Amino acid sequence: MKLQRHGTIACLALTAVLGLSACGSDNNEPTGTSASGSASAADCAKGTLNAQGSSAQKNAMAEWIKAYQQKCAGTTINYEPSGSGAGIQAFIAGTADFAGSDSALKEAEQPQADAKCVGGKAINLPMVIGPVAVAYNLTGVDNLQLKPTTLAKIFAGKITKWDDAAIKADNPGATLPATTIQTVHRSDSSGTTDNFTDFLAKTSEADWTFGKAKEWKAPGGTGAKGSDGVASRVKGAPGTIGYMEWSFAENAGLGVAKIGNGADEFAELTAESAGKTIAGAEITGQGDDLKMKIDYNTKEAGAYPIVLVTYEIACSKGFAADKLPLLKSFLGYTASSEGQAALTELGYAPLPETVRTKVEAAVKNIS
Repeated sequence: MKLQRHGTIACLALTAVLGLSACGSDNNEPTGTSASGSASAADCAKGTLNAQGSSAQKNAMAEWIKAYQQKCAGTTINYEPSGSGAGIQAFIAGTADFAGSDSALKEAEQPQADAKCVGGKAINLPMVIGPVAVAYNLTGVDNLQLKPTTLAKIFAGKITKWDDAAIKADNPGATLPATTIQTVHRSDSSGTTDNFTDFLAKTSEADWTFGKAKEWKAPGGTGAKGSDGVASRVKGAPGTIGYMEWSFAENAGLGVAKIGNGADEFAELTAESAGKTIAGAEITGQGDDLKMKIDYNTKEAGAYPIVLVTYEIACSKGFAADKLPLLKSFLGYTASSEGQAALTELGYAPLPETVRTKVEAAVKNIS
């Protein structure tokens, strides 16, 4: 089945995940303009913020910045999608007010980041759920289903034909051609690759022996730069399969496979199903540090298991006094119900309410 985004579908997904009570006819109003929204005039702050990091959250940041600046005059917020590693180094160096990252601060990075936060610590705030789609181009096959072990064998080069017995077993009743499988992976260092290979390593250890990394390690296949490059390759070549951020699969009109989860279901990728996996994630950080550990073997009914979380990394205390009000106001907006609701139309999934409220509270505590 080829997924398409419609306002009604998005509304239903948000209702299920966030518990929103209504989806009125004013959906074209700028995000965050409701009376109770975190970007209301009373909450606005002036000034300039400079941030950089994760390219996976680039479109989310662009939408948030546009909506916030429309409501809050006299504000400039710059976000450079330079990559997670570059963003963290910029934060450590003091050239970024906050950093976006596809993974939480590593043990070696934490003390360096803490040193910027006088009297406090650098904290990881999960802000964007980026589902990773497994998209394919296979004529006549509209509802492809793949178990993690089958997926691992495909990308490891162990399964080379679409009518392989393992794929047939995952798709009873489907007519699968004898076409050769062409896999497409990222050619650049990528948080999407890091999360996709982490999923394969944790769910299919026997079949995926290449570990977890931002750089593609498995032999064979074709490399393409960025999720847009992967999507373009898949769209242009029948028999092709690749992984990419969800929005790129949707924009290209590609088929998206259902993926087996720990509950022995094949889960369709939706905002709701991706949110279920994050809702079951373990928070391993302390206090307002909301670092998360995702269970790729989730047994939650209906949960789509291949998801990544991008964080905003900021100081809990010790932030520059002249920028503190704007940092709290802007991140408060991104963590609000209104801010999160804007993500579904962009191919992201909003934070589950149980996680969102923790993030919102942590932002309020920044000083």
